[in-house]
Amino acid sequence: MATTPAGLLAMSRKVVPAVLPGDLMARLAGTLRLVRPDPVEDFDDPAVLAGVEVLVTGWLCPPLTPAVLDAAPRLRAVVHAAGSVKGHVGPEVFARGIAVSSAADANAAPVVDFTVAVITLAGKRAFRLAREAADFGGGLPPFGTRPGNDGRVIGVVGASRIGRGVIARLVAAGHRVLVADPYLDPPAAAALGAGLADLDELCRRCDVLTLHAPALPETHHLLDERRLALLPHGAIVVNTARGTLVDTDALACACAAGRIDACLDVTEPEPLPAGHPLLALPNVWITPHLAGAQGSEVRRLGEYAVAEVERFVAGEPLHGAVHAAQLPLLA
Repeated sequence: MATTPAGLLAMSRKVVPAVLPGDLMARLAGTLRLVRPDPVEDFDDPAVLAGVEVLVTGWLCPPLTPAVLDAAPRLRAVVHAAGSVKGHVGPEVFARGIAVSSAADANAAPVVDFTVAVITLAGKRAFRLAREAADFGGGLPPFGTRPGNDGRVIGVVGASRIGRGVIARLVAAGHRVLVADPYLDPPAAAALGAGLADLDELCRRCDVLTLHAPALPETHHLLDERRLALLPHGAIVVNTARGTLVDTDALACACAAGRIDACLDVTEPEPLPAGHPLLALPNVWITPHLAGAQGSEVRRLGEYAVAEVERFVAGEPLHGAVHAAQLPLLA
């Protein structure tokens, strides 16, 4: 590009200081001619879009509807400083030849770290035992009854970006890993170090089941009453993906019966209402959707997005490119 392209931020103003602190904003301003210094939180004023060539989006970016795109005839790239673009990018964006990039790779690393840590702690029943100690006091269980992680079979549902990262870490730690994904074949699973299984078989064989599938119509309540019943007694369900993947009522029943434990960073609904049965169970551990980039980690998303803008302006390939064919399968 011969001239500095015009850019615009479209995201919640509240997230800008964390996603794009001063040094990153300076880098961005050195690459784009920002048409305004602060982000827009809506597209009610179409005039602001008239000359924009690069749109840097983030959390709470409004949808890029056909009307919005009509108001931005020079738009050539949408660079998302967060994970999924599904909330604001639709097929009409790709139909107009606009490049799309996401910082999902940067957001995946904290989720992988969180998930592997939860699997490790859950395998030792750390959450259940900590709650019992807080409620009833007492020391460690008898030595011969203390749970451990060696020899456990970990079932990974979804060979997504995060799913693959979790598999790599589990395999490196010496766990036996099964993966269920309709888009994966046995050689591809073997290359990841995992065995391929259909979901029912995976449920029957795994000690820990961790979910990493997107929220799609065909994945709604993927883990339903029937499949929860297939899990061995004492199995652990870990969900850091989407709450709709699990039938909440069925899970609450299975956990209340003491058949399985659950560690949930996402739920359906989210958050669970006060007094929900899952909140009171000693074998259920719930966190408020914090596996993704939080606090100091959020800067990673801004760094990734700024680097993508720099690559786009330089005419280089985008590392986080999102393509139209991927859109239906995104989380």
